Amino acid sequence: MENIENVIDKVDETSLAHSFYDACSDKVFKDYIDGLNIEESILMKYTSSLQDAFLECKNCKKCKGLDTCKNENKGYVYTPNKMKNTINFSYDACEYEKERIKSDAYKDNLDLFEMPLDIQNATFKDLYKGSRSRIPILNYCKEFMTKYLKGERVKGIYLTGSFGSGKTYLIAALFNELAKKDIKSVSVYFPDFLTSLKSSFNTNFGERINYIKKVPLLLLDDIGAENCSNWSRDEILGPILQYRMDNHLPTFFTSNLTLEELESALSITSSGVDKVKARRIIERIKQLTETLELISESRRD
Repeated sequence: MENIENVIDKVDETSLAHSFYDACSDKVFKDYIDGLNIEESILMKYTSSLQDAFLECKNCKKCKGLDTCKNENKGYVYTPNKMKNTINFSYDACEYEKERIKSDAYKDNLDLFEMPLDIQNATFKDLYKGSRSRIPILNYCKEFMTKYLKGERVKGIYLTGSFGSGKTYLIAALFNELAKKDIKSVSVYFPDFLTSLKSSFNTNFGERINYIKKVPLLLLDDIGAENCSNWSRDEILGPILQYRMDNHLPTFFTSNLTLEELESALSITSSGVDKVKARRIIERIKQLTETLELISESRRD
């Protein structure tokens, strides 16, 4: 009497063969698997997965872009590859996804600390729409980029202005353009950054400060909105600015405060009023930047 396990194996093989040949009655599917150049004895073990891969391949042929992708994983196609006597299935990026990955590669040059991720997509093109008050600042950004890429020394911007006018977005657009030229930058939402620094005393505090000091381009966003303390002003902000000033590293600031208002805010801490130390910070900012003003309708409405 034949071993029961052998009988089961034969039944399974027969079932696999029926499923495979039924699928092959579809000529287009048959052409697809013929193009794989894989032995039929191997193919018939994977009929269901091959049908899934075939369907995704058909979707790709009709696809107009990532927005219309019908595959299970957007931008990827389920793909069979022979490995010895088996088939390995992987998700491979389609041409549209490869192009998207390539176009987004510049984002590796952008570090954001406590900042919204969507500023990675900021562009000058969007900023030319609407308020004409942005034109002088856009012109300065273009001039900055030209000179910086030539290796010339050029100052950053202290950008003051009304709430929600697009100050951060504007500097982000500049950093994004320079990131495409392989220039590294860091954008820091300063109030929250100070809070996170306090919790990193026993971990990577020094590493984070040194990174901020030395990065080629730096944005300190919303400076003046923090609760000023002797520590934040004299041990964090002051040394960062001094290092960047000494090493001619372009530094940018956004604030709802004018420099005069910022000086007043920095002079007042829980320990009292210290106008001298506040003045030192302002003088460093003046050495590092050109002051520009942006007044326009809020982009956040």
